[in-house]
Amino acid sequence: MANDLTIHLVDDEEALRRSLTFLLVSAGFAVRAHSSAKAFLQLLPLSGRSCLVTDLRMADIDGIELLQCLRRFSVDVPAIVITGQGDVATAVRAMKAGAFDFLEKPLKEEALVAAINAATRQGRPGRVIADYETVAARLRQLTDREHQVLSSVLDGLQNKMIAFDLGISARTVEVHRANVMAKMGARNLAELMRMAITIDAATQSRETAKLAPIGSPSTYIR
Repeated sequence: MANDLTIHLVDDEEALRRSLTFLLVSAGFAVRAHSSAKAFLQLLPLSGRSCLVTDLRMADIDGIELLQCLRRFSVDVPAIVITGQGDVATAVRAMKAGAFDFLEKPLKEEALVAAINAATRQGRPGRVIADYETVAARLRQLTDREHQVLSSVLDGLQNKMIAFDLGISARTVEVHRANVMAKMGARNLAELMRMAITIDAATQSRETAKLAPIGSPSTYIR
């Protein structure tokens, strides 16, 4: 674990902020705790390697709105959203807003530390394109019905809603969903969302490369 990494913890509940700070410091991280999203935003631009751990439900600016603010400000910091009231639709919103992971309370130390370590390892040169090939190969293993279920899951729909839309039973949706997770090699919804984002990002890069003038850097993206 690199000791130049600072964890920025944003939570408006003092008790939870203190307990998470203690947990992260005990795990070897340097931590800066913030009582609100506004307090954190006042620090921008960030210096050094950072990772954001933010609560979802907060007064004024919530966790998802905070991620949207960072995107508007072009601040690239890996972020993990935590919540005590998680659901599929909210998790999807968080991932689409830029969260690397979405964890439900009560938090387990090993899960939070693993998420931080995974989030801060992202972004190495060539990783997106390399992952694109792996994810694309896994997607090709899905049946047409599994593709439909995957699309619905990524839209944040619950199993009963997917079943209604597709005209099948909720139990059948559960089976297809389990098959999708197994074939994609995803342990949870966050991993599945990251795979979808990887595909979108790499596809957009390749489309940009096709349209780019000869000699431009994006011409050489393969």
